[in-house]
Amino acid sequence: MSDLSAPTPEPPPAGGAPAQGWIERVFITRRFFALFNVQVISALGDWVGFFAITSLAASISTQPEAAIALVTTARVAPGIFLAPFIGVIVDRFDRKRIMVVSDVARAGVFLLLPLVQTVPGLIVASFILEMFTLAWSPAKEATVPAVVPADRLTTANSLGLVAAYATMPIAGPIQYVLKVLNDHLAEISVLAFLGLNRELGDTQTLAFYFDAASFLVSALLISRFVYRGLPSTSAAAREARAVEAAAATGDGSPSTFAEAEEAERSSLRGAFDDIREGLQFIGANPIVRGVILGLATGLIGGAMLVPLGPTFARFVIGNANTFPLFITALGLGVATGVVSLTALQKRLPKEQAFPVLVFAGGVSMFFGVSMSTFWLAALGIFGLGACAGAVYVLGFTLLQEHTDDELRGRIFATMLTLVRACVLLALVVGPTLATVFNGFARAATGDQKGVPTASVFGFDLAIPGVRLTLWLAALILCGAGVLASRSMKIGLRSQLRDGLRQAIGPNGEERARGNHPTAIPVAAPDPSLPSEPEAAPTEPPASPPVTGSGPSAEPDPTLDTQEPTLDTQEPT
Repeated sequence: MSDLSAPTPEPPPAGGAPAQGWIERVFITRRFFALFNVQVISALGDWVGFFAITSLAASISTQPEAAIALVTTARVAPGIFLAPFIGVIVDRFDRKRIMVVSDVARAGVFLLLPLVQTVPGLIVASFILEMFTLAWSPAKEATVPAVVPADRLTTANSLGLVAAYATMPIAGPIQYVLKVLNDHLAEISVLAFLGLNRELGDTQTLAFYFDAASFLVSALLISRFVYRGLPSTSAAAREARAVEAAAATGDGSPSTFAEAEEAERSSLRGAFDDIREGLQFIGANPIVRGVILGLATGLIGGAMLVPLGPTFARFVIGNANTFPLFITALGLGVATGVVSLTALQKRLPKEQAFPVLVFAGGVSMFFGVSMSTFWLAALGIFGLGACAGAVYVLGFTLLQEHTDDELRGRIFATMLTLVRACVLLALVVGPTLATVFNGFARAATGDQKGVPTASVFGFDLAIPGVRLTLWLAALILCGAGVLASRSMKIGLRSQLRDGLRQAIGPNGEERARGNHPTAIPVAAPDPSLPSEPEAAPTEPPASPPVTGSGPSAEPDPTLDTQEPTLDTQEPT
């Protein structure tokens, strides 16, 4: 394990005794507090930028749906093909430099975006932004164990989830306010040099400037507060520190940092070997393999709810306007899961809980999409969100705990790549399957106009293609839990049984039997009395030796069968 496997201790205050302020109580360490602010600012810039670019693409194109789809694809596709190489870069170079350069580069792209007036230009800009985001995200995730104690990683990842997604609901209103403010400032002639005007394609200029400023502030915080005083994380620096330690103990010959850098440059030519090393580590480590498979496979099922939700609300619930309320229930569930996991982190076995929660998310989703009333369906979606929030935090925590620092960049890059690919697969395959299944349902029920309906135990159950597809998605999510359990070599059935026992409480099974009317009361042992050792099993007395053989053999009278007595007489 490298130098950054443990957080650098914070210097004590001037009084001598360490003080626990509100920052330490909530954000664990001051370094992580700075990193949390970096995540909030960077995520806010990401969301505002995404909304501004898609709005601009829709306004300058005669086919807005196609333009938005192309711009969105440009934000997803790079990670599928280039993330493994970017993971190698994150592990080889200093993460502070990677994060600072990525933020400055993204700020530069947003400063140039007011000059872009075509959809192909927006696609290229989105591609470049995604490349630097792919480098920034694994570097940030690999930094968390360096600034947070190991027993508080769950809390840190919960706060990271809040920073990443709690900014999305407010990013939309901010982008709208910036657009309106852009139109008003365009009437001031003194600000003409900023390019703020109300012509088509220039209505998002102020939003782009806001994004650029957010990334510059993020780079400043990273440089001045997060990494200040921490050793370099580049492979060259790690090699130099290892050589110095070996030389100090007499285990190796001294080397220089320049030699380490030269070794790093030569090793970069073996990028494919580094990628292979990361993949071999994933295949050899059951926990890491199980987490990545569980998250990726589970998202194939869970992400189908996004494109199919409006159709489900319209044809099953009977009111398309309830879809935003389903998203609200999902978000509230995620928040509940994150808060509950943070409160129970010290008593929850993370490795055992991960596959159980993935499986429980599938069960909750199956229950929700099986309901035809809004409140029951929303309850199921709420449970799905609670399990998803807990699984997200547990997954990141387990990867950080079970991965060496020199491999974290590649592991997180691989995980993020699979997650993006599975989400994209769900967004494409979900609507297609719904259309195909809807045709099968119509052919089976003979209903060619309305919603296909089947009679189950005397009740009419609507079975449109969207419900059948969501049932399949829930089963995929349950299968992801089983797959993760088998990969992590954890029995899912035994974990569910143990979880029920723990839910009852300590000795809950015995207490439940004791409450039964037919149970026999058992006196509790007195704790003040010493416990007596368990009596050894009584053996039958040995038979005297016999002479001869067979059933008629007689005892040998020449042998004394009387037990010897101890001589208690004291010696004279």
